[in-house]
Amino acid sequence: MTDRPEVVIVRWPGQGPAAARPAALLAAYHLRTQAEKGDPVADVDALPDRYRTEILNPRAAFADDTVLIALSGDTAVGCVVLTAPAGGRSEIKRLWTDPASRSRGVASGLISAALAHAADNGVSTVRLSVWKWRTSAIALYERLGFTVAPSWETRDQLLCMERTV
Repeated sequence: MTDRPEVVIVRWPGQGPAAARPAALLAAYHLRTQAEKGDPVADVDALPDRYRTEILNPRAAFADDTVLIALSGDTAVGCVVLTAPAGGRSEIKRLWTDPASRSRGVASGLISAALAHAADNGVSTVRLSVWKWRTSAIALYERLGFTVAPSWETRDQLLCMERTV
């Protein structure tokens, strides 16, 4: 028996609890990424403008995209962004699971929900880019059917992957 509530995936913004907002999850994602890139910052105010904008106004930043939130009870424990379809493709961005909720299937649930949403909206290919040092994330993407693809990224150390839906 477990005392942890079941994790459910909801679309944001939606009818869920007020806690189901992506700002805190996006902040954790961007702060961790900056640190991993060797440029740690003290807080959200020190992040590059484009990342700070996502955190401060996710509704505007992702206006055309689909944001999915993983909830454990009323607590947001994970998020992912699926970009609006373009040319039969969408991209997965900002996959993040709160460290305390890892190893519970949150990330795979978010990716599966994003893939289902993409398929329901006529997307034939979902792609993503991931920092090469995030080996656990790469392993997850491979388990979920993503394969390495020719890079569309100009930033060094990003691995590009895709899969058909």
